[in-house]
Amino acid sequence: MAPSYDDSQNQTAHEQCAIDIPVLIVGGGPAGLLQAYMLSQLGGSLPYERMDAEVLADTPTMIHNIPQPSFEELVASHLSLRKDTEIRKNHSFVTCEQNGEYVTTTIEDRQAEKEYKVRSKFVIGCDGAKSKVRKCLGVKCEGESSYETMMTIHFNANLRDVVGKNVGMLHWIMDPEVSGFIIGYDLDDNQVLICNFDSEKNPPDSWNNELCRRIVTAAIGASVDFEVLSYRPWTLSRKVAESYREGNVFVAGDAAHSFPPTGGLGLNSGLGDVHNLAYKIAAAVQGWGSSSLLDTYQSERRQIALVNSQQSVKNGQTIFRLLKAIGTEASSIEQAKENLHESLTDPARKLVIMKGVEEQREHFNNLGLHIGYVYGDLETPPSASLYIHSYRPGARLPHAWISSALLPQYSRDLPAIDSSYVKEFTVEEVERKQYSTLDLCRFDAFTVIIDKATSSYWHETLEVLRVKTSNAKWKSFKINLVTLGIDFELIPGARGTEWVKGLQLYHGTAVIVRPDQHILQSFPAHSTAEQVFKALVQHLGF
Repeated sequence: MAPSYDDSQNQTAHEQCAIDIPVLIVGGGPAGLLQAYMLSQLGGSLPYERMDAEVLADTPTMIHNIPQPSFEELVASHLSLRKDTEIRKNHSFVTCEQNGEYVTTTIEDRQAEKEYKVRSKFVIGCDGAKSKVRKCLGVKCEGESSYETMMTIHFNANLRDVVGKNVGMLHWIMDPEVSGFIIGYDLDDNQVLICNFDSEKNPPDSWNNELCRRIVTAAIGASVDFEVLSYRPWTLSRKVAESYREGNVFVAGDAAHSFPPTGGLGLNSGLGDVHNLAYKIAAAVQGWGSSSLLDTYQSERRQIALVNSQQSVKNGQTIFRLLKAIGTEASSIEQAKENLHESLTDPARKLVIMKGVEEQREHFNNLGLHIGYVYGDLETPPSASLYIHSYRPGARLPHAWISSALLPQYSRDLPAIDSSYVKEFTVEEVERKQYSTLDLCRFDAFTVIIDKATSSYWHETLEVLRVKTSNAKWKSFKINLVTLGIDFELIPGARGTEWVKGLQLYHGTAVIVRPDQHILQSFPAHSTAEQVFKALVQHLGF
């Protein structure tokens, strides 16, 4: 992916000369597409199944279970409208070389069977778990594998009548013929079965469409028409790159870390990578960020991957440990079914099973890992399920609802959040839950949040700061000032009260939020422009 250019006058431009662009992104998966869209920004409704509405106290939108192809299609549709970005399909990374200032990448046009070179300031490898970019850099991975062999089968069936009122994002399968779970992306026609299998009895290379159909039929447990779309084996393992950066080449998404899908942490970790990296790359390209700012990408994001990868493996181990505890293992299917029946009728065994079910809580309730991480915190969270609103540097700005009647113009340009699908909400509640404090943060600026009572002082302070950042180096640097009581109002309630108290706005504090929505620093009342400038300079690496 790269900014577009016109080579219509030279049919052989690809192979005869290097193409000069600011950033080359290798890989067109979710991380690569979103990285391209975010960098481009800087220089439809989703299927919903009932979930706990209380999550909207912590995040402005419900947790959605989105198939990766659908996510890629959504981002690609927006990216196609950008004239400064070009997506090249059927082109493959070959190698790259660095000279300290530029990266020269050799790319193969597989359709034309020719190679050409691209020169860029930066290269971002978002090319998956078997990343050629990472391999080219010689970057090794840390991690471990278990002995659990898994099969993922993608199929389409209408499971509405099968599940009835028991609608869920994930349905467990506890049958001697197949143990695992079905992820219902869309219960009408889009599901994935993840199951444990005996690699000695059924080696991975022996699997075929017929075997997959037999396994899916056993998992559904009813006569339903379906089509097997794809299948692939994998091992319950985790890998995290030892380095996320070598010179001006970076890795992100699955190229930087890969771990099991148990918990849904993999894709979200990758999206967190590109959200973190986007403004830092833009800062370096535009001249207001240094190499040390780029170094913070690894120091901040790698720790998150280590924690999330360990939790994903733990989730996988606990879920299949439970399935084994039920007693479905036996020398024959008949004996296994008998064991299962005994397990469900034996009081002592039922207690073991219920304990095992409770141990799955972190698998399905892990909001703390998704949005509760704090950059710079090296401790492993005590519980993946526990999300604590943090107002300290490095934390994601906590969410609180703000009134749609008073908003900055750029927030008004954002689409209002639609929570009308949540049956627990009244019409009035839906109207109140349209905009979040996260919508105050501009993607292309550092946002400063203050209170009306001290707005005069902070306006004067930031004017001095703007003078200090008025030279050519800071040309593209932006500060976005928002004032409680002038630019926005909080929806009355406990969460809004906590938000103001946490940020200490009524004490005259000014809070600077980075473009990636994480808190940079809080400044007590009467802090000087020099102190604010020093904090920005330190973060940007000057």
